[in-house]
Parts: sequence; C-alpha cells; structure tokens
Amino acid sequence: MFDFSFDEKTKDLSSVLDEIDLNVREIEAAAIVSVEGLPIASKLPEHYEDETIIAAMTAAMLSLGAKIASNLNKGSLEKIMVEGAHGVVVSMAAGPNAVLTVSTSKDAKLGLLFLEMQNAAKKIGDILV
Repeated sequence: MFDFSFDEKTKDLSSVLDEIDLNVREIEAAAIVSVEGLPIASKLPEHYEDETIIAAMTAAMLSLGAKIASNLNKGSLEKIMVEGAHGVVVSMAAGPNAVLTVSTSKDAKLGLLFLEMQNAAKKIGDILV
C-alpha cells in the first residue's frame, strides 16, 4: 500500500492556497499545476475559464520562459510575470514538478506577493515530494 493519501495532499494544497489568498488580499485567483500543464489544485472565481485551460497556459508560459532564460544565459527560470492593464499574473516553480500561478489586481504590492509566493511554493514543493 501507499503511505500517503491523495485526500490529505489535496487538503494540504488547498490550505496553502487559502493562506496565500488571506495574506495578499489583491489575489483574485491561484492555481497549482504540474509542469506538464495538468491542474493539481486551484482557487478560481466563477468568471475564470476552466482550470485545465489555466494549467495548460501556465505550462506553455513556463516552458517558453525557461527556454528564453537558458538561451540568453540567464540561469534557471525563477518566475514569470505578465503585467496587463488590469493586473498581474505571476508563475513560480513550486518544487521540481509543480508551478504556482497567481493572478492579482493592478494595485497588488509585488514585493509582498513575491515573498508570499516563495513561502507557498516551498510548502507546495514539500507536500508534493
């Protein structure tokens, strides 16, 4: 038998998403996805598209960002940020197999967001080991 429970991991991951949402009020959506582009856990409002689309877009963005960083000799990819007229989307590695993606309103404090995302990414990586 396996020595872990998917229900426990899902609950723990949801708890991490709840915590980051509580600590950064400007967060509108958050998702944990596999590097292959499959959804693992999410906290998305109703107006967002299907979580599988968010997961696939995150993986595509991560793959392209990693290639750009590598080809331009910038080292390993740490985070990707997309800034639009109405807010920011940030994706950050969460262990070797997952990515944390967060969407915020335009007035989010990026320093606080990055710090909270780093803390959450470490927790996610530990849960998914």
